[in-house]
Amino acid sequence: MKLVTFSESARSPTKIGVIGKDAGVIDVARAAKSARIALPFDADDMLSLVSAGNKGLACIKKILALSKPSHFVLEKIKLHAPITRTRKNIFCVGWNYLDHFNEGAKARPHVQEMPSHPAFFSKQPLCMNAPYGTIPAHTHVTQKLDWEVELALVIGKRTRDVTEANAMKQIYGYMVANDISARDVQRHHGQQWFRGKSLDGHLPMGPWIVTADSLRDPNHLKLTCRVNGVIKQDSNTQHLYFKIPRIIAELSAGLTLEPGDIILTGTPSGVGHARNPPEFMKPGDWVETEVEGIGVLRNKIVA
Repeated sequence: MKLVTFSESARSPTKIGVIGKDAGVIDVARAAKSARIALPFDADDMLSLVSAGNKGLACIKKILALSKPSHFVLEKIKLHAPITRTRKNIFCVGWNYLDHFNEGAKARPHVQEMPSHPAFFSKQPLCMNAPYGTIPAHTHVTQKLDWEVELALVIGKRTRDVTEANAMKQIYGYMVANDISARDVQRHHGQQWFRGKSLDGHLPMGPWIVTADSLRDPNHLKLTCRVNGVIKQDSNTQHLYFKIPRIIAELSAGLTLEPGDIILTGTPSGVGHARNPPEFMKPGDWVETEVEGIGVLRNKIVA
């Protein structure tokens, strides 16, 4: 299933929807009311749906089976980030494709070998952006705006100290994410990642949550990033250095993960700052971020 957060117009309130068999959007609240289905979650809040777990998904499946045609044409509504505001920072994994680690070696003289454990950092919640939203360039802060296509995980259960063997059971679903990065800001702040990756609007994601039961194998998905129609990144999640179970197990060691927490799994080679000469995005550019089996983000950089 594909779950969306949408509004009928830019000024109307957000709602939860599910993509119907006709590729339109079913309004979950309206469909539940029509079918007299009591919902165990708030139909205006994706976090509430994720927290409802299997009971919530069972209701969505029933609604999907009963509703036809869909209430809205996808192109005529506004899609928001599926989870519009997380409870905490978004978790991220750095250096998780060997080719990406190697391409950045010149800018990273202090670390020349892949670490033996995942390198974690975070992005603050206000960096979250819609799948087709405009990305602010923040030119007064950065002149080196870069792209990073990533597979994002949505946690579905409150968990801590999970084993690798049980890690995949904690995933509610998957999204596409673009970890927009201000490279000069990263350099200005001691080469650490948080500040340069947390500017407002610098994490478009979505376009929907594909539930875990609907994605055949997250370990073999093609990832692509295009800037102004030119392919910049082209890889596959099979090349993840630390696989998804390892990421979840290590992150949850002594640290509680909650429903709706988001984890970005890392980006492959092809980023702008490692090119010769370096390439960066500017106002007017379009960036498309795609993960096979999930969808495509399309975002314009604006001043």
